[in-house]
Amino acid sequence: MRIARFVVDSDPMYGVVEGEPGSETVTVIHGDPFFNGVERTSVKHKLEDVRLLAPIIPRSKVIGVGRNYAEHAAELGNEVPAQPLLFLKPNTAVVGPGDPVVLPEFSEQVSFEAELCVVIGRICKDVPEERVDDVIFGYTCGNDLTARDVQKTDLQWARAKGFDTSAPLGPWIETELDPEDVDVKGWLNGELRQDGNTKDMIRSVRELVSIVSQAFTLLPGDVIMTGTPAGVGLVSEGDRYEIEIEGIGRLSNPVVRR
Repeated sequence: MRIARFVVDSDPMYGVVEGEPGSETVTVIHGDPFFNGVERTSVKHKLEDVRLLAPIIPRSKVIGVGRNYAEHAAELGNEVPAQPLLFLKPNTAVVGPGDPVVLPEFSEQVSFEAELCVVIGRICKDVPEERVDDVIFGYTCGNDLTARDVQKTDLQWARAKGFDTSAPLGPWIETELDPEDVDVKGWLNGELRQDGNTKDMIRSVRELVSIVSQAFTLLPGDVIMTGTPAGVGLVSEGDRYEIEIEGIGRLSNPVVRR
């Protein structure tokens, strides 16, 4: 099931996206699916007539995982960490499909990172791996944009990875994905730059969720970005980066500087 968040005229709402590519519809659901479940209404729109928003604005946090693909760690001259390398992004970093990524004034080296993202569905803590599926609402595409120059000079990652618009998410949440063997791809201005698969992760999705829950109490709507495959590079004003994750869909964002 694909759960989207969108607007038609004014207030954001949630809906179920159905249909074949090019002829999808979105059926409005009652309230917030994270708390009310998925209850369809009789209201339906063509997908082309709505504006998709970020499928979730996390109520508390976005958790990132650094260097979870060996080839990506190597391409930046880093060792694979002995323990998971976790960091936080504020929810103000989140934008949706088609929204601009605004390059921060303090950086000249912002790079893209295509990632499979986990959306948490219930409050949880210290979740064993065998019960991880019980706490996951679904999955979405994400871009963990990173100010590389600032990442090197600050010695911690809050500013480099947490600036406004540094976490595009979308186009919707897929609730029925098996995350263990899906392709993760990214195109810069139509050129394929990242071509990986989640089976190449150092730590699997279920292992990551379990580990993250040992450090943080996870709340409904929290997002875990699971790491990026090799092929990362820099974006400039006027670029567009598109991410496609098998079984979910495609997330596309232009890059601007203001």
